[in-house]
Amino acid sequence: MSAAAWHAAVAVLILLLCSRLAAARVQLSHGGALATRRRDNVPATACALTAVPFGYPCEEHQVTTDDGYILSLQRIPRGRRAGAGVGGSGLGQPVLLQHGVLAVRRQLTNGVQDGMTWLLSSPEESLAYILADRGFDVWIANTRGTRWSSRHVSLDSSSRDYWDWSWDDLVVKDMPNMVDYVCTHTGQKPHFVGHSMGTLVALAALSEGRLADKMKSAALLSPVAYLAHMTTPIGILLAKTFVGEIISILGVAEFNPISSAVTNLMRELCRHPQTKCYDLVRDLTGMNYCLNNSAVDVLLQYEPQPTSTKTMVHLAQTFRDGVVSKFDYVWPKVNMEKYGQPDPPSYNMSNIPASFPLFLSYGGRDELADPADVGLLLRDLLGHDRRKMTVQYLEQFAHLDFVLGTCAKDYVYNDVISFINRLN
Repeated sequence: MSAAAWHAAVAVLILLLCSRLAAARVQLSHGGALATRRRDNVPATACALTAVPFGYPCEEHQVTTDDGYILSLQRIPRGRRAGAGVGGSGLGQPVLLQHGVLAVRRQLTNGVQDGMTWLLSSPEESLAYILADRGFDVWIANTRGTRWSSRHVSLDSSSRDYWDWSWDDLVVKDMPNMVDYVCTHTGQKPHFVGHSMGTLVALAALSEGRLADKMKSAALLSPVAYLAHMTTPIGILLAKTFVGEIISILGVAEFNPISSAVTNLMRELCRHPQTKCYDLVRDLTGMNYCLNNSAVDVLLQYEPQPTSTKTMVHLAQTFRDGVVSKFDYVWPKVNMEKYGQPDPPSYNMSNIPASFPLFLSYGGRDELADPADVGLLLRDLLGHDRRKMTVQYLEQFAHLDFVLGTCAKDYVYNDVISFINRLN
């Protein structure tokens, strides 16, 4: 079967499976009392689930965005040792950690990370604990729609309106509101550390002149901006077959990776002759060098989490179009209403203030943040002050090594901390 014929067959299959997904979603939304999702059957707070059992002080905070989403932040104000902060005060320089988009089950689905990503390994390996033990005031972000940030002032998370957002809204709403909150509560500008889509949100915000005056620096691990050279076969197939668009047309605004319809869809996609699904962690992210499999197993216990279908569409557009731009509504009239022009505006990474301190670390085996795409980003940053930008290339690293790698402390985190300390 030719590639074109296969894509056509997959598209028909997707229509059938997504119809089932839409029907299942309607039943959930109109079945009286909402079914309790498995991801909610966990301890009441992220702190109780992660940091507190290891002996770390941990606080739960909430911030409400301008459009009504109630976001959760976890704060580890100091390490396990009393007086671990600067000068023994226990309140050091704040650092805000932002998770990415990808989490995986070992069997046939992908979804969204939340702030727990930074807390799943041991205190000797997790960046959040390492920073706290080094005297930093650590804040952990959770974007809208994830387990700890699933509430809204007026919308129910089962409604379509609740999921009507793309990562553009994280740029304009979530990240600015969380940075403002940290600034207000600490009286200091935070350093930012992001992974995967967390770096995309930061880069887009900085390119539009947001937050450069409210953050001290940004450390970007597996930086994502361009996606044109993404090499993961499953990701490419999902983008080329317009899966997100089809699901959206069918009225499904929440992309829930644990639904049977999505799981069945992934099984069918895995039958593609160029797609291997024996180990999705590897097949989606690349051959990781020092992945902590125990931490991955803990992550998988709580299932990947949903995101908006609109965000999945937006990421697919970024891959297909080869540019970093705002969400494309396709119809010129709708784009005109939203943006005042027939095509969505691009995020110009060269507009990031040249004097803003940046640390970029990327891996040679990363199939999502491919080195060629990072190269395009670095090309945009050629005008950046060389004294304000540190670039680290790790040939053996893949996408998850940066957050769940047993050797990430030695290869990445120590350099991030040195970068931050130079600025302090």
